[in-house]
Amino acid sequence: MADFSDLLHSDAIIYPLLADSRQTIVRQMSERLGEITGLQARDIVKAVMERESLGSTGIGEGVAIPHARIQGLDGAVGAFARLGAPVDFEALDEQHCDLVFMLLAPDSEGGDHLRALAHVSREFRQADLRAALRQTNTDADVRALLLPRSKGAAA
Repeated sequence: MADFSDLLHSDAIIYPLLADSRQTIVRQMSERLGEITGLQARDIVKAVMERESLGSTGIGEGVAIPHARIQGLDGAVGAFARLGAPVDFEALDEQHCDLVFMLLAPDSEGGDHLRALAHVSREFRQADLRAALRQTNTDADVRALLLPRSKGAAA
């Protein structure tokens, strides 16, 4: 199964996230990443929403990967949310998204950003991971799926 321990802190998993718009989801996830990274949530929101304005980050099958490069990070970092109800991310397959992985990377590291984005995208293309995440009943179950070999899985 997937292992995001290199990108995802156990406190950056939000289950369930209750929101009715892409903006609200980005804001709530940015607040959580701000707490973890020390960055200002408003700076994260601004960077991610600027990227969102360029085109959909809904990759299909109910998955969105909003992302941005931002100043003040040493390495790529992510947050995951399973939504209480699907939200429109304007995915090409027109499915609303209920699984959201927000990815931030240092603005100076284009290659790292692309590698991290490819890793997240590749993992979420796996139907078994998506199905397992949708069947979870607790945040501990979500952590166990995404962080199977990390300390965060037991948190």
